[in-house]
Amino acid sequence: MAVREILKGMPWWVKWVAIPLIALVVFGGMIANLIGFVILLLFKVLFFVAIVGGLVYVVRKFMSSSSSKGDW
Repeated sequence: MAVREILKGMPWWVKWVAIPLIALVVFGGMIANLIGFVILLLFKVLFFVAIVGGLVYVVRKFMSSSSSKGDW
């Protein structure tokens, strides 16, 4: 028996209100954890890119200033 056949005789509010609410109650914590993990991962990637970019900027600035002085 397919899901469409089961839901065929149900009222619209069961399909569009009750089932999504039940899914949110059952899987809500998992969905929240997944969204939190994705946001944390995105933040860590952006933080990593900012740190590496800052390091590259400092090294290039140091190399250009030291090569012009001839100290290196």
